[in-house]
Amino acid sequence: MRQVNATEPSRRAGAADVAAVNALQHAAYARNRTILGLEPLPLTVDYATIVADYDVWLLEQGDALEGVLILETRADDLLIWSVAVAPEAQGRGIGNRLVAIAEARARELGRGKVRLYTGEKLTGNIAWYERHGFAVERIEDLGDRRLVHMMKRLGD
Repeated sequence: MRQVNATEPSRRAGAADVAAVNALQHAAYARNRTILGLEPLPLTVDYATIVADYDVWLLEQGDALEGVLILETRADDLLIWSVAVAPEAQGRGIGNRLVAIAEARARELGRGKVRLYTGEKLTGNIAWYERHGFAVERIEDLGDRRLVHMMKRLGD
């Protein structure tokens, strides 16, 4: 049996994975809907487009999809668009692995910074990202919500 590297995804998502990615995203972000009082941004998109246009990585254990990482490569950074962990897999380090994969991917692409954003009301998410070395850069007011933009500089 192949040993999986902690910073290696199971595989990259393809068109056949759209339904599974969509289902996991909705399950993972359902709790945020209650906290935010509105639909989380990752649940307002068409996942066929996301899988086609972004780097979408899957973490699987056997036949179970445990995590989805969505990345957007930009001119001078890598944006973590989404880190989603299946509710039944939470607390087992899947989120840590997804962030490590994002950082490894940024280094592969020659990007020295990783950025992300999360809802201001999601204080648990903000604290979790801060524990992973991210710092708040700015807060963006979108009218119906406020986004906390965070950034981490990567060392060599």
